[in-house]
Amino acid sequence: MTTLDLTPAPGAAPLGRMVAAQTGAEIQAMLRNGEQLLLTMIIPVLLLVGLSSAPILDVGGGSRIGFMTPGVLALAVMSTAFTGQAIATGFERRYGVLKRLGATPLSRTGLMLSKTLAVVAVEVVQVAVICAVALALGWQPTGSPLAALLLVVLGTAAFSGLGLLMAGTLRAEATLAAANLVYLLLLACGGVAFPLAKFPEAVRPVLELLPISALTGGLRAVLSDGSGLPLAAVATLAAWAAVSLLLTSRTFRWE
Repeated sequence: MTTLDLTPAPGAAPLGRMVAAQTGAEIQAMLRNGEQLLLTMIIPVLLLVGLSSAPILDVGGGSRIGFMTPGVLALAVMSTAFTGQAIATGFERRYGVLKRLGATPLSRTGLMLSKTLAVVAVEVVQVAVICAVALALGWQPTGSPLAALLLVVLGTAAFSGLGLLMAGTLRAEATLAAANLVYLLLLACGGVAFPLAKFPEAVRPVLELLPISALTGGLRAVLSDGSGLPLAAVATLAAWAAVSLLLTSRTFRWE
């Protein structure tokens, strides 16, 4: 006769299952946050419609919608992966949410993966909405979608690492102020709404090394100019991603 073994067998779930569960919770939290939805969805679309329709934008004789769409896609990635994530995670630390997660078997790496996957899920919706609006405004993309996808993935990793690095080391109030300030500075100086050629020649090499400039320039080269994979942009984003994620994995504090 077979007997049932009811001996308790405590232990952590596999990493993949823990990451999947935490990713679902992160997505629900992001969708319930009205301020994050404003930052990630509404502001990029308003910028796309406003700046591509207004005659104030000088793109050197090219199509305004063709110039703006890659920049707004890059802005959407930054707003979700960096600004929104940094602020949300910073206040999760303040309110003790991360402290409770730190008492579970979920590791720093697992938390980083969960938050990055949640960001990717939101970005899929962002890209679909922005591209639909841009196509309705007359956008005619060229180039390889796979090259554009690689740039978005690298940009997401870079901005996610930077956002978690900020949220894991600064106080929540400092993260809120710093994340919004960086967002505005990168919006103004990262080639999103204004070509980098408009800036003084002495500062352009520095601006080109910013992750938003690499992502915007790379997407613009692929989607507007029909170029191949921009290796300089790929290398810049990969470097930002590697350094920021490595630092985050070593310095992130749960409380």
